[in-house]
Amino acid sequence: VDEEEHAGHVHVHTHASHGHTHGSTELIRRRIVSQVLEIGIVVHSVIIGISLGASQSIDTIKPLMAALSFHQFFEGLGLGGCISMAEMKSKSTVIMATFFSVTAPLGIGIGLGMSSGLGYRKESKEAIMVEGMLNAASAGILIYMSLVDLLAPDFMNPRLQS
Repeated sequence: VDEEEHAGHVHVHTHASHGHTHGSTELIRRRIVSQVLEIGIVVHSVIIGISLGASQSIDTIKPLMAALSFHQFFEGLGLGGCISMAEMKSKSTVIMATFFSVTAPLGIGIGLGMSSGLGYRKESKEAIMVEGMLNAASAGILIYMSLVDLLAPDFMNPRLQS
């Protein structure tokens, strides 16, 4: 902080605080966005994995496998971009990548376990309601993240608005 006196007035100058604060706030926002996106993707991957693991018809397994492959690919690209922009530490990046990598197989294992002798009936009213609620929750998280946290900042960019 520099202080200068001119004709009885004191002027205070601060150096580099505005840019640092703004940059720090933006970095924190990006880190939170990447972590919330990770949560949404993890929940979504487990749910799709459970659906795939519980499926007993090849007609259901084929499209679910295709959907899971595309979901994992594009969600991985999106999440990787967010993590990169958030400048996460190496340890955090490895942890997030590990969670992303194991959740779909974990869901498949849960689905296989549920469908093979635990009294799980996929067509039961309870199973349909639980699956619907979990799907709705994960879809809501993903839609919110894509619209509010990923797309909105791009549309608010002054270069795009001019």
